[in-house]
Amino acid sequence: MRKALRWVLSLVVLIGTLSTAGAATAAQPDTTDIKDRLLAIPGVSLIEEKPYPGYRFFVLNFTQPVDHRHPAKGTFQQRITVLHKDTSRPTVFYTGGYNVSTTPSRREPTQIVDGNQVSMEYRFFTPSRPAPADWTKLDIWQAASDQHRIFKAFKKIYDKKWVSTGGSKGGMTATYYERFYPKDMDGVVAYVAPNDVVNKEDSAYDRFFAKVGTKECRDRLNAVQREALVRREPLEKKYAEFAAAENLTFTTIGSLDKAYEATVLDYVWGFWQYSLLADCDGDTIPKNAKAATDDEIWKSIDAISGFSAYADQGLEPYTPYYYQAGTQLGAPTIKFPHIEKKYIRYGYQPPRNFVPRDIRMKFQPHAMRDVDTWVRNNARHMLFVYGENDPWGAEPFHLGKKARDSYVFTAPGANHGARVEGLVASEKALATARILKWAGVAPAAVQEDASKAKPLAKFDSKLDKRDVEREMTLRP
Repeated sequence: MRKALRWVLSLVVLIGTLSTAGAATAAQPDTTDIKDRLLAIPGVSLIEEKPYPGYRFFVLNFTQPVDHRHPAKGTFQQRITVLHKDTSRPTVFYTGGYNVSTTPSRREPTQIVDGNQVSMEYRFFTPSRPAPADWTKLDIWQAASDQHRIFKAFKKIYDKKWVSTGGSKGGMTATYYERFYPKDMDGVVAYVAPNDVVNKEDSAYDRFFAKVGTKECRDRLNAVQREALVRREPLEKKYAEFAAAENLTFTTIGSLDKAYEATVLDYVWGFWQYSLLADCDGDTIPKNAKAATDDEIWKSIDAISGFSAYADQGLEPYTPYYYQAGTQLGAPTIKFPHIEKKYIRYGYQPPRNFVPRDIRMKFQPHAMRDVDTWVRNNARHMLFVYGENDPWGAEPFHLGKKARDSYVFTAPGANHGARVEGLVASEKALATARILKWAGVAPAAVQEDASKAKPLAKFDSKLDKRDVEREMTLRP
């Protein structure tokens, strides 16, 4: 009996020793250089590494299937970047919905949680485009599946909490990713994300433009826009000279005349998207449109809308966006009550006009309805941030009764660059506290009192440069 007891005690001690040793081994950090660990991920290859104090920054390629439903039917190289802080920190998964920047930068949630950041270039934006390009494989599910594969691959290294984010089309992308793969992320921070549920119903935008800012500013902008159409003949002559000097062509949209009107009709929208109310009194906006010179009207339109936007050279980089706008995302159409009909020949042109005709397009009205319904009923750990004076916020995402721990906040007076830091104090604190909580790094004091929440990393003027999301304009 005593022998049996001693044997049992010895076995317990042995098992305890082995368990402790195993735990100690598992707790030891991987001492392999992070660059080597990243390059050991199947499908990852290095483009370049750029130095930045306190971080390692890598530009990488990641092999993706052209079609996630049939991965054996070809692959392409998708460009991503990694801003590495420490594997013990949470990770923010960012996409702007367009090209990825290869300059080290830190999005607001990354600064808030003091974490790592993985950024993805959206499929079909060059160079992340399959060759040949099968445009039917450019949709929100395929893009969400790109993110899912990246997350699964990099989660093996960055095994703490993950929060996805993005602004404008990137905010939409983060939302779609959550809809299709709701178990991947621990939280979502979607900035200025439009939600065009019914593409043919855009009266919300007309109501927005009827009340945004002040009447004085609205009247001033409307007058310049109208005057640019009244003076169409002399200004189009100037446009033709500009196009010739810059070697611009208009094959896709069809004519210089169509491009001119499209640029002018973007003017008021572009101002509110990128500017603040105070900018209305600046030198860019003529105070008296009728008394202004042709050159003053031209410069004002060009500064805000950009006369190269609808040339082939301006449209080509954004073909993937216009394709998606015309097949799933939808596109706004607004009215111009301050402009007589005789001055408007085409009105807001559809996305089809901005995509080469050899690329076939068919709109899928169910796509945005599906996402909207899902968000209303299933949102969990989701934060939507909008700008009060941003036209894209006229049709925002909404939360239903079944949403959990999710929020929609609007920053007063903000444009398309709205951020958590621009919210009213109580909402800013709550939003910051929830992001910290979702990322698993909320200090005890913040968990007890959200008003004490603040970013864990100090602001870096270079790394945290807060540019307005300029990619997604009504017309880029």
